[in-house]
Amino acid sequence: MQTATTDSNTDDIQELVLLTESPYDTPNPSKALQDPEGLSAIGGDLSTTRLLHLYSKGFFPWFSDPDPILWWHPKQRCVLRPADFHLSKSLQKVFKKIGQAAPKNEQWSFSINHDFSAVIHHCAELRVNKEGTWISKDIKQAYQKLHKLGYAHSIEIWQNKMLIGGFYGIAMGNMFFGESMFSLVPNASKVALKLFCELAQECNIELIDCQVESKHLLSLGAKLIQRDVFSTQLEQLIPSIEKNTILISIGKRPEKHPI
Repeated sequence: MQTATTDSNTDDIQELVLLTESPYDTPNPSKALQDPEGLSAIGGDLSTTRLLHLYSKGFFPWFSDPDPILWWHPKQRCVLRPADFHLSKSLQKVFKKIGQAAPKNEQWSFSINHDFSAVIHHCAELRVNKEGTWISKDIKQAYQKLHKLGYAHSIEIWQNKMLIGGFYGIAMGNMFFGESMFSLVPNASKVALKLFCELAQECNIELIDCQVESKHLLSLGAKLIQRDVFSTQLEQLIPSIEKNTILISIGKRPEKHPI
C-alpha cells in the first residue's frame, strides 16, 4: 500500500493511498484529502473481499469510467437511524392514497430481493439521464455477486406487476449501507425507505449509511455525523463481517407485501 502525501504540515497530513493487490489494504480515513473532500485511495479492484472489508471500515467506491477506482470516506457522513425517519405530511398523504381502495392494476406492494438486477439497472439508467452514471458495468457485476452471496439487497416498490421504485445496498452486522435509489413514480423511493425503516428493527439494523448529504435525505430524517464518530459506530455495529440472515430470509418470501 503506497501513499502520496499532499500536505507538508505534519499536523494536517493528507494522503492519497494507492491500493495494492491485497484486499485488506486499509487507508487511514483521518488523512483523506480535503480537495476533493473525502478521497482516500485509488486503485485496487472490486473483489468481494475488498468491498466487504473497506465498507466495514467506512469506505465506498465512487468513480466513472474510464477513471480508476476511487475510494471515499467523507469528513461528515450522512446517516439515518431507522427510528428517526421523518414522515412528512405530504408523505402521509401518499400513504393514505396508496391505502385507499384502488383498482387491482394500481395497487402498490413492497418486496425484498425479488429483482435486484432490475433495481440496480434502473438506478444506473436514471443517473445516466441526470448527470452521467458511476454505476458502471463493473459496479453492476460486483454488486450482483455480493447479492448472490447474501450481502447486497434490493428494496422494491411495485404497482401491480411493474417495478416503480426502490434502492439497493449492503447489509453487514447491524448496518445497512445504502447505495442508490430510484423512482419511476413520484415518491416511490421514499415509500421504500419508510417501509425499510419499519422493517429494520426486525432485521436488527440500527443505522443506515446514506454516504453524502442531500436535501432529500435530510428531509427524511438523515443527519450528519463526524467521520471519527461514524468509524467508532462501525466498529460497534460490525464486530465481524457477517450477513444479515434475517433480511435474507425475508427476501426469500415469494409474496409481495401489500402497502
